[in-house]
Amino acid sequence: MQRGPWAAPLRVKLCGIRSRSDLAVALSAGADALGFIVGARHRTEDELTAAAAAELVALLPPFVGSVMVTHLQQATPIIALIRQVGATTLQLQDRIAPQELQALRGALPGVKLIQAIHVGQGDADQSIAAAIAAEPQVDALLLDSRTADRIGGTGQTHDWSISRRIVEQIGKPVILAGGLRPENLRAALETVGPAAVDVNSGVEDGAGAKDSQRARDFVQICRSWEKLPLTP
Repeated sequence: MQRGPWAAPLRVKLCGIRSRSDLAVALSAGADALGFIVGARHRTEDELTAAAAAELVALLPPFVGSVMVTHLQQATPIIALIRQVGATTLQLQDRIAPQELQALRGALPGVKLIQAIHVGQGDADQSIAAAIAAEPQVDALLLDSRTADRIGGTGQTHDWSISRRIVEQIGKPVILAGGLRPENLRAALETVGPAAVDVNSGVEDGAGAKDSQRARDFVQICRSWEKLPLTP
């Protein structure tokens, strides 16, 4: 469902990049942006040091976005990390207080902010309310899944009907994440109608490295996708 100038083409982020091999796979597949996890407080296999992330970010060609994904909730350490990493976008994977967001905005005027909303934490109305409350403070929202020990990279989908309702009520770009893979991507796009999608484990091999064929398949589906009006 087209809601603004960002609605087409569909954008694709490959997250959890942790090596030059992962980076090469993502770039070869044609990803628009790459995500690097720095500052983790919950379970993840993909965390990098700021120095390691900075080395990978420096290898990105022009027109490919860099996203630092963090679990941290205080502005001061986040600011220090993203300045070291050199990413152009900051994804806040956990809840963060309004005053901390204001501090980030003031210190990082050139950095885009994405706030993750964990769909299914509470009832549908709670997820929608959280998205509406966060929208004015950030540049985009990311709808993700959460488990007892993970706030991202769960490999699990959530209730896409709730995500669709959020898309219908939010004016800023909405990114769909959580358990996406080539096998379910078309159904997710048809149901939710997001501005962008974010994938991590859904394009990995058994060892946790990015798989070139799965990454290409995922991106190709996005490139060929034409948004249609959502059925009432």
